[in-house]
Amino acid sequence: MIASQALSLFAWFVAGMALWTLLEWLVHNFLGHHGKGRNPFAREHVRHHATTHYFAPTWKKMLVGVGAAILVGVVFAQLLSLETALAFDAGLISMYAAYEIIHRRCHTHAPTGPYSRWVRLNHFHHHFRSPNTNHGVSTPIWDFVFRAYVRPQTPIRIPEKHAMAWLFDAVTGDVKEQFSSDYVIARRGGKVKTEASAGDEPPPAIAGVAAQA
Repeated sequence: MIASQALSLFAWFVAGMALWTLLEWLVHNFLGHHGKGRNPFAREHVRHHATTHYFAPTWKKMLVGVGAAILVGVVFAQLLSLETALAFDAGLISMYAAYEIIHRRCHTHAPTGPYSRWVRLNHFHHHFRSPNTNHGVSTPIWDFVFRAYVRPQTPIRIPEKHAMAWLFDAVTGDVKEQFSSDYVIARRGGKVKTEASAGDEPPPAIAGVAAQA
């Protein structure tokens, strides 16, 4: 009896996680891209695409997250048991928190395995090659469902001003060898940075890192 109840609550927890992945896609696509700056999320989203080192303030995300958690919890508590509603809510919020961490680390940290490499290629394809595709950050499932998935073709060209600090060797300013098959840096004037040139300065994204090297 206790085991079956625990399994049921775990299933509702997983269902909450799954719902977030759908909401992630819907919010990104409809509020973000189709919103075109006409709602608060869209304005933050436009700014993030224009300046990829920018992220919406944490307090805003916490305010929205807590409000959504309370709303979902109250609604499901009326439809189901309190324990079930809490399990579902916990899964939803846990996956939302995971999404926020995954998304931020795409921009701030190098990949550490096959999944994290895929996440970055998929997300930067969306940013720099095809913004109307690949809206899912944590998973491609809903892009497949809504026929919005395009397999990223490497190397992905990243404008120099948007380049992530983890791509570069702090001394030479070149893309690190382990990332050179996945990314190239499009420099001003249409040039692509593939090898160091005499007198090259490290790109702005790693100026601070190079200064400390």
